[in-house]
Amino acid sequence: MKPWFSGFILAVGTFAQVPTVTTDQQIALYQSWVTKSPTDISARTLLAGAYIQKTRETTDFGYLDRASKILDGVLKEHQDYEAQRLRNIVELTLHHFSKAAEYAAAMTQRWPGDVQSWGTLGDARLEMGQYDAAREAFAKMLELKPGLMSYNRMGFYRFITGDVDGGIQLMQKAVDAAAKYPENNAWCLVELGNIYFKTGRWDDAEAAYSKAIEVFPTSHAAYAALGAVAAARGDLPKAIEKYKRAQSITPMIQYAGALFDLYTALGKTSEAAEQADMVDLVTKLEGAANQKANRTISLIYANQNRNLAQSLEFAQSDFEVRQDVYTYDALAWALYKNQRFEEAARAAAQALKLGSPEALFYYHAGMIANALGHNDAARKDLDKALALNAGFDFRQASIARDTLKKIQVDSK
Repeated sequence: MKPWFSGFILAVGTFAQVPTVTTDQQIALYQSWVTKSPTDISARTLLAGAYIQKTRETTDFGYLDRASKILDGVLKEHQDYEAQRLRNIVELTLHHFSKAAEYAAAMTQRWPGDVQSWGTLGDARLEMGQYDAAREAFAKMLELKPGLMSYNRMGFYRFITGDVDGGIQLMQKAVDAAAKYPENNAWCLVELGNIYFKTGRWDDAEAAYSKAIEVFPTSHAAYAALGAVAAARGDLPKAIEKYKRAQSITPMIQYAGALFDLYTALGKTSEAAEQADMVDLVTKLEGAANQKANRTISLIYANQNRNLAQSLEFAQSDFEVRQDVYTYDALAWALYKNQRFEEAARAAAQALKLGSPEALFYYHAGMIANALGHNDAARKDLDKALALNAGFDFRQASIARDTLKKIQVDSK
């Protein structure tokens, strides 16, 4: 199972044009067209696009494989624009960021007014940690066509570079622009809610997540986010309920990680063990597929204080393909858990370089500073993490508070 989509979440815009038709219905329709006309490039690319959208909705990468095979066949026959655009999305989803950037840059040269290629280019640059280049691409999108895809991307960029208000304003515009398209609307609402949650506005976050479920009832991300809000408030049974609902829709590995922590906190060891087994199964599947780059698995193992050598291996492998602040943060945490504190501190500094309002970044930096005996820096970073969001992670936030108390005692 690959990590879920990030900055390129709205790249599949073609199929938002028919909000009353489900993706399954689109697939059935386009399959019938391809059956009748196997050489029809338009029908094949439409089917590939529908498969990509289905991957987005379910995280079943079998659909992505089908899309990729269709696109390879089309592009061997003709350098069709739509097939090239969809190929870029496949490359992004597979985390082939440098290849996606290369393809997208070539398309912007050939079609300089092509908004979607500029978006893909920005997405790839963002994942590679090339923030100035990403900003330029997203700005070009906004210049060419202000709308759903450009608002969402620039909104996330503003947030990650420390402009919370600007990020919220643009994400709200994205929500409004996506009003007619339930799944995209729900995704943008979750993204907006995430900004609220990460900056301590729990009520606003809860409202956004609840609205996402209202417009798109199978939004697993929204249910999981409500679980995070419930956990932050200390309502662990409700948090479990929400995460279980999310897991029943789409079994994401991060939901198993969160449920492990929740069950452990409530003393439900057998239930916690089941969730740990799910994480281990995904790890084995990744290994069997020779996939070693996964910062999500890295963070889960680091948080659970187990399989720490694997945690570091996953983080280091992910770092080989992308160098954004989130990957630096995962690498820092894995290095810390493996007691490589000096290296961890350098990675944590890179994670903080943009001033991103991510409480986890500051928490990790604070714990690393504490391990190095840098009490003032540790206190500053841990205070910052809790000030941003006192419930950024119910278990890790508790550790942050306990560590601060110990630093205060030791300083006397």
